[in-house]
Amino acid sequence: MSRAILVIYRPAAGRYAAQFRSVVTAAAELGVATVALLPTGQPAAEAAGLPCYFADLDDCEAVRATVTTILAAHPVERVFPLFEGDVLTAARCRRDHGIPGLDPEQALTFRDKNVMHRRAVELGVPVARSCRPETIGAVAEFAAEVGWPVVIKPYAGWACGDTHRVDSAEDLARVWPLVADDRHDYRVEEYVRGVEYHVDSLLRDGEVVFDQLSRYTYSILEFRDEPGGTVSRKHDLTPAERRIVAASATVLRGFGMRTGVAHVEFFLRDDGGLVFGEAAARAGGGSIVPAIQAGRGINLAGEWCRLELDPGHVPAATLGPEIGTEYLCSDRYGRITAITTADELRGLDSVLDADVWKSVGDVLAAPTASNDVLGWYVCEGRDFDDVRARFKVIRDAFEVVTEPVGDA
Repeated sequence: MSRAILVIYRPAAGRYAAQFRSVVTAAAELGVATVALLPTGQPAAEAAGLPCYFADLDDCEAVRATVTTILAAHPVERVFPLFEGDVLTAARCRRDHGIPGLDPEQALTFRDKNVMHRRAVELGVPVARSCRPETIGAVAEFAAEVGWPVVIKPYAGWACGDTHRVDSAEDLARVWPLVADDRHDYRVEEYVRGVEYHVDSLLRDGEVVFDQLSRYTYSILEFRDEPGGTVSRKHDLTPAERRIVAASATVLRGFGMRTGVAHVEFFLRDDGGLVFGEAAARAGGGSIVPAIQAGRGINLAGEWCRLELDPGHVPAATLGPEIGTEYLCSDRYGRITAITTADELRGLDSVLDADVWKSVGDVLAAPTASNDVLGWYVCEGRDFDDVRARFKVIRDAFEVVTEPVGDA
């Protein structure tokens, strides 16, 4: 093939395997070869037969050097990072070689929450009040201004890793030693009370060609207390929900995305006001991609590839009923001796798809991030409340049995 794409792919845990396969398939259908860039020491069975290169993906300069080697041998015309942490590195590689797509300035707007929120304000999109945690006193003063709780989070993090909800001065004294040494990597935000939504979109030449509004069933910051779930909002959108969809398009165009895939989050306050949360230049995490595939008939990553390579492509999305997806979790820590399988979950009423990432012999510990889970499932229902009720039935059918680590 005389055309090629590069996919930066992290195979660990299998979270991106379906996206990777979908991109490879989409490219092949258009007569374009795929080159894979994988983490050092992590070959992937799904990349078998493809030209594979390896680098420390957390070392930007190592990746750029490896990409230079790749381009000397392959006519790469697009770069696809599937993981949040690779978006900025991929942008720098594009700039190095004049490859179309997000450039570093645009990618930074999607990765650095300080830049992100400043740009949103410039676009007239409301954001949570925030401050820099230069001292513990600065955080305490900010909390006195906006009220407890406040949220301390990395400005370039993902999946709520190293994110802390701080409920009081006493709680701040506990949390501060955890962030103090790296305080310049953090930001502090007011805690926004309300319902959280996300919009998953595809753009071509600056125009939205697909979007899906969904509503979270939980607070992302409470991932230790309840499983993460989200339900699509396809039918009978409220005026406020329509405003969210419109604001998401404003953000994406204002952040500089021309052609690509994006995941954008908003809060709807109790008083009806909208607050921008964050935006990512990648497909939604967790089970959002398989949920949209089950409910709309398209794989977001594969469609992104088609939009980049085929100027005339139009996503053939269907509508269908409301779709919900929820993470699989357990508070039974220790070594797994028995666990419900994905096939058993798929056999339940209304379940369309499922994946279980843990198996007998694995050791379960308390989660440290919102995507630190055992797997997921997708189901369908009439509306938001019906899907949530089905969540309860499916969740109760998922069983995990463990034993203390160290026992025979």
